[in-house]
Formats: sequence, C-alpha cells, structure tokens
Amino acid sequence: MDDIKGTPESDFSIECFQNYTAPEVFIQGLAGIVDQQDVESMIIAQKQMLQRFEKTNEMLTNCNALSASRLKTVAPEFKKHTQQLVDMKKDLDYIFKKIRTLKLKLGNQYPTQFAEAQRSSLAEECEEDEDYSAHEKERRESIETKKSVEKEELASKSDDDEATDDQPDLK
Repeated sequence: MDDIKGTPESDFSIECFQNYTAPEVFIQGLAGIVDQQDVESMIIAQKQMLQRFEKTNEMLTNCNALSASRLKTVAPEFKKHTQQLVDMKKDLDYIFKKIRTLKLKLGNQYPTQFAEAQRSSLAEECEEDEDYSAHEKERRESIETKKSVEKEELASKSDDDEATDDQPDLK
C-alpha cells in the first residue's frame, strides 16, 4: 500500500472523480498538465487559419463561378469555330482530290507538255526558295554586323573611360 502513495495515480483521489466518465477524467488530468495560455494561443491560431481557409474557399468559389459563366458564353463559339475548321478541312481535301485527278488526266492526255510544266513549276519554286534564302542570309548578316559594331563601340568607350581614370587630375 505504501508503494501506491508514491505513484502519480495516487495524486488523484478516485473518490473525487466518481461522478465523471473515463474520458472526462482523462481530460481533467490533461487540463492540469497543459498550460492554459498555450491552449488559448492554439485556439486563436486555429481560428485565424479557419478564417483564412474560409476566405480562400470563398475566393475559389467565386473563381469557379466566373469560369463557369465564361465557359458558358464561349462554348457555343468554340463549337462553331471547331465545326468551321472541320468543314474547311473537308473542303480542302475535296479540292486537293480534284487537283490530283485533274493532274492525272492532264498527265495522261498531254504527257510531254505536263512534264515540261512540272519542271518549270519546280524551277520557279527553287528560285523563290533561293530568293528567300538569300534575303534571309542578308538580313542575318546585317544584324550580325550591327551587333559587332555595337560591341566595338562599347569596347572603345570602356577603353576611353579607363584612360581618363588613369590620368591624374591637374587641378
């Protein structure tokens, strides 16, 4: 019996907790251990977080409502444009099919003239490509030239600045 008096359980008299349930006794025991200011600061922090979460939730709800309304207005236009693209693809497929059949018929009816027309068409395309390539090359070279001139100007300016820094003041 003397051993029981030295244990922590002996600090709590069983008789004073007879009217409470086991969880209530446990909570009362914890309440004595935990500092009340710490509990209050945790509660305040939890309330602040709850307010932030509620604000965030409200903002997300508003964002979702706005997105839904914009989607509702844009969806018909999107469907219309998609259908228009599908129709245009069908039309282009039909046109290219007709062009192929016309080329085939012309190639069968006039083989020599058709072959000559294809060669001249390819030659024109090559010239156009060469013209474009030459123009693009000239443009790139002019850009590189401008950049190199700018670098030289910056280098000469920095050299001038260094030269003026090295000269002593004669005042």
